[in-house]
Amino acid sequence: MNRRQQKAFRLVIWILGLFLIAYIAGRPLYWHLYESINSTSSPCPPCQCDCSLQPLISLPEDCMRHDQEVSEEVGKNFSDLLAEEVKEKEAEAEEKQRKADSKLLEAKKIASQYQKEADKCNSGMESCEQARERAENTLENQLKETALWELRARQRGWNKDISKKARARS
Repeated sequence: MNRRQQKAFRLVIWILGLFLIAYIAGRPLYWHLYESINSTSSPCPPCQCDCSLQPLISLPEDCMRHDQEVSEEVGKNFSDLLAEEVKEKEAEAEEKQRKADSKLLEAKKIASQYQKEADKCNSGMESCEQARERAENTLENQLKETALWELRARQRGWNKDISKKARARS
């Protein structure tokens, strides 16, 4: 791209940017100016009312009169509904407690089984350790006895090399 094309491209980008800004910001400005111009030329003064003090729905006087029987019936129904909901919540809580208790019991059983297995393993390890110690002592005693017999045999003229040659001949 040569220098002239770069300048033209930048100019097009700037123009597009300006149109975009005018489109985004211009419309709210136009309506704001339009309202401010039209509000000053309006013959009516602005409304000064507090709508929060007025009820949203106006009901006839008959509807607003309290009927004692209806109020008691609604109160009883409401009390019955609350009592029923409380009973349902209690039933749910009891069911959850029952499930939790059964899971706890199951966990205790499994823990007990693991403990029994661990005890078996520990006793097995102790037995193995005792057997190893006995084997070690027996081996030590055998080595001492072998050394004693070898010493006696050498004192009586036995030679290791001579016995190897004799075995090789036979």
